[in-house]
Amino acid sequence: MADSSSGGVAETKRHSALVGFLIRLVKEKPLGVVGGIITLLLLLTGIFADFLAPYGMNESLGVENYLLNSSTRFWFGTDNAGRDILSRVIFGARISVIIGLSGAAVATIISTIIGMLCGYIGGKLDMIVQRVVDAWMCMPSLVVLMVVMSIVGAGMLPVILVLGFQWGLVGSRIVRGAVIGIKENVYVEAARAIGCPTTRILTRHILPNIMAPTIILFTTRVPNVILTEASLSFLGFGIPPPAPSWGGMLSGAGRNYMFVAPWMVIWPGLALASVVYGINMFGDAVRDILDPRLRGGVGRYGVRVEKEEKSSDSKK
Repeated sequence: MADSSSGGVAETKRHSALVGFLIRLVKEKPLGVVGGIITLLLLLTGIFADFLAPYGMNESLGVENYLLNSSTRFWFGTDNAGRDILSRVIFGARISVIIGLSGAAVATIISTIIGMLCGYIGGKLDMIVQRVVDAWMCMPSLVVLMVVMSIVGAGMLPVILVLGFQWGLVGSRIVRGAVIGIKENVYVEAARAIGCPTTRILTRHILPNIMAPTIILFTTRVPNVILTEASLSFLGFGIPPPAPSWGGMLSGAGRNYMFVAPWMVIWPGLALASVVYGINMFGDAVRDILDPRLRGGVGRYGVRVEKEEKSSDSKK
């Protein structure tokens, strides 16, 4: 009975925390709500692309349908090969979802591992790794990515791994700073005093306390990975054709026919800009809500105003 009651209490607390997060998101971050809706639409479009797209992503509809403007049959028009642009934009959302989430996950894992080790161990390891990170950040990222992609070859898996490594090194600074601020706390010193191994301290004491900045790091890396992949595909180093990557749709035939059929670049460009904007707004809102300095207590504006009003009423 005790176990079931404690499990019910924990589930109720998790439910109330999620409800509280959603309430704060709606009340305090309206742009974050808009970004969350855009992010949700991107996920659903990527998952159900096969059911939403009216045609195949590379299905040619005949010579008579080449370079048609928007109509009731082809909402976004057709391209120079007679393919429906709406269908290709929808399937491009699936590519953006896969690369964005996978690349951000790889980057977050790399950032967490490097940041935890450097921040907790410190010393020569921290100095050597941070100098490598400094050298990597000094080089122009797009040029380096183009060189690396030309070596490993184009494709979805190489793009995910390369972009994950790129943003993982850069993001390790954030995790390292969070670990440095935590490792001197009393509970970490107590764990050292009783002889806890380093791996246990990192996984049981350090990692749970840096989950908030880690989650924020993941949400901010998703649009960066999507935008970088689009840049690489635009330059011919990302997802190879005929895969309908949004960046690839802006390049090649899109550039050649942009004056004759501007809708070939307008719709993929709008989709890319909208998704990056929406995910950025949602990530900023999540960061502000999960920030410990703004969560509860006198540091939160709404709570502080409420307390001031209650104190003034009690004095009256």
